[in-house]
Amino acid sequence: MPILYAHEPELSAEAFREVLIASTLGERRPVHDLQRLQRMLRAADLIVTARDEGRLVGISRALTDFSYCCYLSDLAVDAAYQRRGIGRRLIAETHALAGDLTTLILVAAPSAESYYARIGMTQRPSCWTLPPGR
Repeated sequence: MPILYAHEPELSAEAFREVLIASTLGERRPVHDLQRLQRMLRAADLIVTARDEGRLVGISRALTDFSYCCYLSDLAVDAAYQRRGIGRRLIAETHALAGDLTTLILVAAPSAESYYARIGMTQRPSCWTLPPGR
């Protein structure tokens, strides 16, 4: 069966946690804090999922104004399902839902930097962060 993509605004924190852990993104997300994961999901504007016969194998979680920008905060694909075009399709679905006028923005995980160039995204040299508590 083909992978099914859907907008799932009510995704559970437990399911989100599982796909984060199954991908490499769990190393950089608070997977041991379900309440925080729940808040992350509920504050998101777009949650797009990829499922294989009901099993969650990928997710895109984004914040957007639906008119100018869309920050793709989380893009996670189960390691067993990578290299099948799922990440690319999650990006496309998210961008389409955010609207034709939005620019999609993301910060790449160190191990995924070369992936985004291969799928046609443009790298920008400047990104600034302020960690929690600063």
